Amino acid sequence: MKFRTRLMITFTTIIFVPIILAAIAFIVIGGAFLKAQPNYGLSEVSYGSLTENIENLHIEVDALIGEMEADYAAKPSVFEDLNYFKNLEQSKLPNSSYIIVRRNNQIYYTGNLEAAEQIFTKLPEYTGEKEENNTFYMSKWGKFVKQLDFQFSDGTPGSVFLVTKVSGVVSKDFLWDMVLAIVGILFLTSWALTTWISKSMFKPINELNIAMGKIKEGNFDYMLSTDNKGEIGELYRNYEDMRLRLKENAEEQEQQEKQNRELISNISHDLKTPITAIKGYVEGILDGVADTPEKMDKYLRTVYNKANDMERLINELTIYSGIENNRIPYNFHRISVADYFDDCVEEVGLDLESRNIKLDYVNLVDPGTMIIADPEQMKKVVNNIISNSVKYIDKPKGEIEIRILDEVDSVRVEIEDNGKGIATKDLPRIFERFYRTDASRNSMQGGSGIGLSIVKKIIEDHGGYIWATSKEGEGTCIHFVIRKYRELSQE
Repeated sequence: MKFRTRLMITFTTIIFVPIILAAIAFIVIGGAFLKAQPNYGLSEVSYGSLTENIENLHIEVDALIGEMEADYAAKPSVFEDLNYFKNLEQSKLPNSSYIIVRRNNQIYYTGNLEAAEQIFTKLPEYTGEKEENNTFYMSKWGKFVKQLDFQFSDGTPGSVFLVTKVSGVVSKDFLWDMVLAIVGILFLTSWALTTWISKSMFKPINELNIAMGKIKEGNFDYMLSTDNKGEIGELYRNYEDMRLRLKENAEEQEQQEKQNRELISNISHDLKTPITAIKGYVEGILDGVADTPEKMDKYLRTVYNKANDMERLINELTIYSGIENNRIPYNFHRISVADYFDDCVEEVGLDLESRNIKLDYVNLVDPGTMIIADPEQMKKVVNNIISNSVKYIDKPKGEIEIRILDEVDSVRVEIEDNGKGIATKDLPRIFERFYRTDASRNSMQGGSGIGLSIVKKIIEDHGGYIWATSKEGEGTCIHFVIRKYRELSQE
């Protein structure tokens, strides 16, 4: 549920629920009062009779009626004296009371003509007998009425009505009970709203605060889930998205740090090996161990090869840094496939020959075939693949074959060796950074573990793709494809 809906419900509840409950309380408490209190002879009892001093009024009016009966008994003509009633109103009756004297269905006297005319037709008929139930309440006008019937001296029937307005004053007991009821209603409403808001808003926010504290501590496994469709649900889902992203970033960072440590370890190992060899052969030369031209040539060639290995490792590290920062420098040119790979083969052939490795080269593309490539970066691709093949050739006579094949819209390059080969389960992962296998990339063979990942990155940046095929014990073939360059036709 959305916050706006919650606020509207809260506002509506605060306004209408207390009003409705107060009305119900009035009906219930008022009904209980009407049943519980004596009616004091009232012929009509309603909610309007829940007024202050009903009992006192009843006592006062009964006393006044008794006095008037005594005056009438002593002197019957006293009820024909208008000043008699005027004096009673001035001296005996409360301010809210007045007298109506009826003679033969006509108003003979009244202290409030306007009010008397309003209720005169509703007054009870003359009975001529003293009744116990001669008190009644006119709820429509809020009038408490006491009736006394008599006869004028000529025998005309007459009635005296003592009328008191009582509807404007509420009973203290009834008022106190209503106050307690309203306080209870407000307390109950507030408690219900507070509980609802606490469960629907404060509790989720508190849970989210705890979750954020877990994130601050580096705990990315603290989950929050909810079926809420409103802002709280959206907030929870945003938290979960953030948590998963942070967890993924943390895992990637941890993996990156692990790979960096592995890289440093590999580079340290791979640099230490050629440096140790170089030092050993140089010491042999200085000590005169290489005492023949053949030995001297062998020692110097070995030192040269080890220096090349060191240079290659340093270059790989530099390129790796560029990959991490996505800043490999490219300088693309339109180059001839035949000319370019002829030069590459001639360059790597000398090194392979010195290592007693046979190099075969087959170019099956048209001499005019062109590609768009960076010559320097493409040379790194060829050199890294061949270097990787050389490391894992375990045959007495190593062989490497380079094939350039025409693929209609692209050129495919295959570099195949007769080395150890790669296990099928490891083949899909050899282009991952720092990935090594016991079968094909044992750390004892040297290498940083990033050579093929660099190759993959360069090929993909050229718009091509690369893969490998291999058979254990027979060798490995690396394939990569580069699109041909085609000039736009002009019509």
